[in-house]
Amino acid sequence: MPDSIDVPRLTDQLPPDTPWRGITHLAEVDSTNAEVARRGEQWAPVLADHQTAGRGRLGRDWQERPGAGLAMSVLVPAVAPPGWLPLLTGLAVREALAGVDVAAALKWPNDVQLPADGHRKVCGILCQGAGALGAGVVVGIGINVHHDRGDLPTDTATSLRLVGAEVDRTDLAAGVLTGLARMHADLVAGGTRAKGVRAAYRAACDTLGRRVVVHLPDGTREEALADGIDEDGRLVVDGPRGWTTVAAGDVQHIRAAGASRTQGQHRQEH
Repeated sequence: MPDSIDVPRLTDQLPPDTPWRGITHLAEVDSTNAEVARRGEQWAPVLADHQTAGRGRLGRDWQERPGAGLAMSVLVPAVAPPGWLPLLTGLAVREALAGVDVAAALKWPNDVQLPADGHRKVCGILCQGAGALGAGVVVGIGINVHHDRGDLPTDTATSLRLVGAEVDRTDLAAGVLTGLARMHADLVAGGTRAKGVRAAYRAACDTLGRRVVVHLPDGTREEALADGIDEDGRLVVDGPRGWTTVAAGDVQHIRAAGASRTQGQHRQEH
């Protein structure tokens, strides 16, 4: 039986100086991202057991069996450069999973994968500008927690249960929110704090040093070496057109690139 989200316990687990407030848990909603945008309250997370119209990146459906996943959205202040917010959200999820003894890998920009299940995707992240809400950004997070194989929509998806981890969703939510608030503050602070969190993402990003196929928004594809991440959060690749950056689009891993990883770390820090 899926565990229940315990809002008082979740609130108690957050650090005393946390910016999070007014946590809401709903049995069902069209989309947690849409609900957060309607409410317009920064640092007020909305969690739901079931989304009837959840969406992922590039307009993809993101559905979950009721009560099996952690579906959560939050409105946070925008950061500069904006491309780093989805990356750091993935890093916060990876850190929270490590806190429950689940090893995860990050595929640029923000897919969270489980190496123990063939690098299948366990978490999707969608960041959307909040428009009329000013400088806020809605961050949507969907983590597959208690799903069995037959519950998942594609063979490329996985869940924490499928790698032997029975994780409490309340504990997991607390870990994600704690890490996200800290990393957001680091990026806003700038200087060495921002440099440190960007370096942490680069160190955790499994895309760097690999041959990849880049699926660009215009429908074209090209194979390239993923060599770095620039200061705007864009992927730096060496491909048919030479050194270019990728700001949007899907990236498919092909194979490791060996010694090129060291070169990529040097390039991305300048």
